[in-house]
Amino acid sequence: MDHEILNSYSRLNDLNVSRETFSDFENYISMILEKNKKINIISQNTASKKTIIDRHIIDSAQIIDFVDLNSNTTTDLGSGGGLPGIIVAIILKNMKNNMNVHLYEKSYHKSHFLKEVSKKLNLKTKIFQKNIFEIKNLETGTIMSRAFKPMPVVLDLVYENFSKYKNLIFFMGKSGKKVFENSKKKWKLEYTEKKSLTNKDSFLINIKTIKKRN
Repeated sequence: MDHEILNSYSRLNDLNVSRETFSDFENYISMILEKNKKINIISQNTASKKTIIDRHIIDSAQIIDFVDLNSNTTTDLGSGGGLPGIIVAIILKNMKNNMNVHLYEKSYHKSHFLKEVSKKLNLKTKIFQKNIFEIKNLETGTIMSRAFKPMPVVLDLVYENFSKYKNLIFFMGKSGKKVFENSKKKWKLEYTEKKSLTNKDSFLINIKTIKKRN
């Protein structure tokens, strides 16, 4: 792997990410770019290799420190093209962690793509081509939500549809502070925050408990 590519991933040096992981990332990027010619796996505006690394791969990989590594499963809500679910599955594989990553994506074409990627990269995933809003009593370790639905919708979903989970990770953008503050008017949340590696205005929220306010 050339120096320029390794340099692109240098922001992940403080995380548990190996060189073998970068090779899997590269294969995944190639599959995204190929499939993107037929269907929109990601926005055409971000469909260049460098932008995918900066905007999608690193952004997704930075949550690995928040993922509960002692659980049997972790769940990606509305996985789309697999960001962050596939990225987390790649990192877990190279960490020799046997956790199963559950990817919920109701689009047939994107679900099929997720299966192709998982098979080619030998990932431990389970793809559900289902509307997660219609499934009750879900159990998992970590729940991930990136570019899925607005925070209030996801908080309701997790509270109503998950009977057991360890934590919930949100990717928050520029307007995220206001959305988060408004959400705290309805919910008592036990959480930690972390600045994003990819954008100075973005941040991550790791929520441990969700309780309705009276």
